[in-house]
Amino acid sequence: MSSNEHSATSDWINTVVEKFERPLVRYAAQITGDLERGRDVAQDTFLRLCKQDRQQLDGHLVEWLYTVCRNRALDIRRKESRMRSMTAEQATVQESRDTDQTVVTEQQDTTDRVLEFVDKLTENQREVVRLKFQHGLSYKEIAAVTELSASNVGYLIHTAIKKLRVELGVTT
Repeated sequence: MSSNEHSATSDWINTVVEKFERPLVRYAAQITGDLERGRDVAQDTFLRLCKQDRQQLDGHLVEWLYTVCRNRALDIRRKESRMRSMTAEQATVQESRDTDQTVVTEQQDTTDRVLEFVDKLTENQREVVRLKFQHGLSYKEIAAVTELSASNVGYLIHTAIKKLRVELGVTT
């Protein structure tokens, strides 16, 4: 690898880490139930990325990152053989930058309430809802990460949203 190729690869990896570090830490923390383990999983994911051929990941980097992250987090969770529900504090990895404290407090109350109900969903529903709404993945990307069909992902999200609407008293 030439010096220019190495520099371009290094720049690419830095860009990927900058863009995906927080979302992957949050995702792994949701699976493992622990923020520190989530950070370890994300770091391991990026170390594995360094060993990959960039051209092979072209067009499906997001799916690859979330799949590797998910598999590693599930391995850790299985090894520890205990499941803990995340607290709202752990789920809120990124602090709000809003200066209006009233708005921040109202948003946090609403977020806490929604997260409380999300935790009551089935494991599959929780995962697809978080991948869709917290991480912004498409149905196709979620399907690749979870090894479910895109139509199954859609069904799980639809059913979960219906449950959440009932729990939150939202009428359409």
